[in-house]
Amino acid sequence: MPGLLRELRALRGARLADGSVVDVEMADGIVTAVSPAAPFGDSTPELRHDELGLRGFLLLTAPAEPHAHLDKARSWDAAEPEFGDLRKAVESWREFSATESEDGIFERALAQAGAMVQAGTTAIRSHVDLLAEGDPLRGVRALLRVRERLADVLDLQLVALGGEWTPDEVFEAALDAGVDIMGGVPHLAEDPMAELRRNVAVADRKAVPVDLHTDESLDGPVTLAEYARLVRGRRQPVSAGHCVRLGTLPPDELAEVVAELLASDVGIISLPITNLYLQGWEHPVSTPRGLTALRALLDAGVRVGAGADNVRDPFNPVGRGDALETASLLVTAGHLELHEAITAVTAGARSVMSLPPAGPAVGARAELLAIRAGSLGEAIATASPDRYVIHDGRLVAHSHVVQEFAVAADEPLAEVRA
Repeated sequence: MPGLLRELRALRGARLADGSVVDVEMADGIVTAVSPAAPFGDSTPELRHDELGLRGFLLLTAPAEPHAHLDKARSWDAAEPEFGDLRKAVESWREFSATESEDGIFERALAQAGAMVQAGTTAIRSHVDLLAEGDPLRGVRALLRVRERLADVLDLQLVALGGEWTPDEVFEAALDAGVDIMGGVPHLAEDPMAELRRNVAVADRKAVPVDLHTDESLDGPVTLAEYARLVRGRRQPVSAGHCVRLGTLPPDELAEVVAELLASDVGIISLPITNLYLQGWEHPVSTPRGLTALRALLDAGVRVGAGADNVRDPFNPVGRGDALETASLLVTAGHLELHEAITAVTAGARSVMSLPPAGPAVGARAELLAIRAGSLGEAIATASPDRYVIHDGRLVAHSHVVQEFAVAADEPLAEVRA
């Protein structure tokens, strides 16, 4: 096996999601050829140092995470928050973050980002809080350090996240420091529409993309239609995360919002694990799903990506940081088909992040995940830890798990006797 960070020229004998077995050739981080693989027979072909044998592995586009909070990740145990809804999570995080140092944020964020790369994710968009207590930019500096440390293995986009309590000059200072995108949480403001307009105005002044937390509730005002109208004709990309309120709208109202989103090409980001945790606490009977209107959005042609959002912090106490966990939830809770679910965490996520196409296709970026599985269903269902992760045509992570079991592999369990 080639060493990590060594550029690869070819992948041999990989199975694609359509069942075909192929060889994939790459150069300068781009896939240059995909051709039927030579039959294996009983022997393993000899490989060059810049080739990887993938017999028994399914080759997918490497996942991208379109909405993370690396600055919050892995803080649940230290914060000891109360279980509960979005408001309780916000209060718990504010209390805990007031005690956090830049180095503490850096260490947690680095550990989480590294684990996500090992699971197959090669691009992350992370929101970073402009903290209300103390130096508001210490989280920004921490995540800029993470981006520099992981530059060889990960594309990391940063979003300035503040609320109505955050002055314009703090948002602008974060963007001037190297943050890529303007963010915000207008649905939590006293006047959501006014805060929405302020967020977009700051982005316009700085000529940066916008990615807002939007309509993260099961009731209350719907801001997405106004958001879409405000950004119509912008040259910079626009996206919205959560959008849970869409899942509660009657068909005629939903259709009107979807039409506005299409007219402005707003990318929508669904975050199943976190919203399934945060929403519905006030509905102990027939608890609604905390998901956006996935089927209506996809059927209409809206660009849709999906991610995990929070991992083991006051907003979500669980999560593995594995895109296949997100894909599985999109199937079980969102009723997406397997290929739709994997697309949401790969091509769909990359689209809402304004990244170039990637995957095992000629001309695409060589951002690839090889996972031990015989089919897409098996990959999503079992999420085997045996994986090869390729970023920009280079192997950046390899996980191999040794398993032992008291019953011989060739001995049918049904015939085992006590």
